[in-house]
Amino acid sequence: MSKFSGLGGRLYRGETSIDFIGHRRRWYAISGVFIILSIGAISLQGLHLGIEFKGGSSYTINKIGATIESARASVAATGIAGEVVVQKIGGDKIRIQTGALTNAQNNAVQDALAATFSIAVEDIDTQIVGPSWGKDITRKAVYGLFGFLICVMLYLALAFEPKMAVAAIVAVIHDVLITVGIYALVGFDVTPATVIGFLTILSYSLYDTVVVFDKVRENTRTITSTSKMSYSAAANLAVNQTLIRSFNTSVVALLPVGSILFVGAGLLGAGTLKDLSLALFIGLITGAYSSIAIAPPLLATLREREPAMKALANRVASRTSASISTSTSTSTSTLTSTSTTLSAGASIITSGQRSGPRNQPKRKGRK
Repeated sequence: MSKFSGLGGRLYRGETSIDFIGHRRRWYAISGVFIILSIGAISLQGLHLGIEFKGGSSYTINKIGATIESARASVAATGIAGEVVVQKIGGDKIRIQTGALTNAQNNAVQDALAATFSIAVEDIDTQIVGPSWGKDITRKAVYGLFGFLICVMLYLALAFEPKMAVAAIVAVIHDVLITVGIYALVGFDVTPATVIGFLTILSYSLYDTVVVFDKVRENTRTITSTSKMSYSAAANLAVNQTLIRSFNTSVVALLPVGSILFVGAGLLGAGTLKDLSLALFIGLITGAYSSIAIAPPLLATLREREPAMKALANRVASRTSASISTSTSTSTSTLTSTSTTLSAGASIITSGQRSGPRNQPKRKGRK
């Protein structure tokens, strides 16, 4: 943990940096692949709408030893056409969902289930949703989604700046599209709980993105006057400074949601928990990813097109090249002086070897 906190400190001070902004094309390519797969899943398989949206009838039976096969055979014996979805909820509950039925067909299904499982008709939990009510719920959900996006965009444009609002909304649409595509690929039913999960991940994604954008605004407030770094460099520093915080927030949020998904829905068989937790689990992952790898690079791309930011980038590049030239010339002069000193020393040594040692004792002549 101390090493992890030390990494966070180095990222915050800029001693260690991950170039998220410079590798924006890589992140765009990864997101593009997932978006294409999501669009393909939605187009080919489509969403499995629950009866709350398309209308239909739902029958829930609580009987020890009830099986899916017996429930399906009981409904098939009534001769009802259309898709019949049979699910086991927990250990003893069976839920049967059909399309819209007439009163006679509804009574026939109830009688068949009561006879198959030896229970009274009153013990069957029956819910009938009309198609008009389902269409009304769908329309209200779509209106609520668009109203939410418009309100958020206006708030971000006023609190921060319009280009931050555009980048944040693009990241949110990215998160929702990938989540809906995975939902279509898995084949889970879309219920009101799923819509609540979608709205929740929108809020989480925006929250994480706003935290990063607030740091970007702090780092770029006086960037044009100081000319120390370009807008992309300042935005990349902000992403690195908030990276550990985003990671910790995502992990803490994913742990309980993962428990609900794999324990509550997988082991206990709670259908409502499954619909809600899957949307939350996927949305939290994509929201954390987009707040780091999609929204800040897109914001930097939009801002770098401004004339002031282009001039700033040119000044920073000129200053960097001038610093490199100065350091290079300094190194060259240092090497030249060093070589001159070495040459002078070598000349002295050579002349000393030619003249021979001084103050040698005189030799006595031979007798």
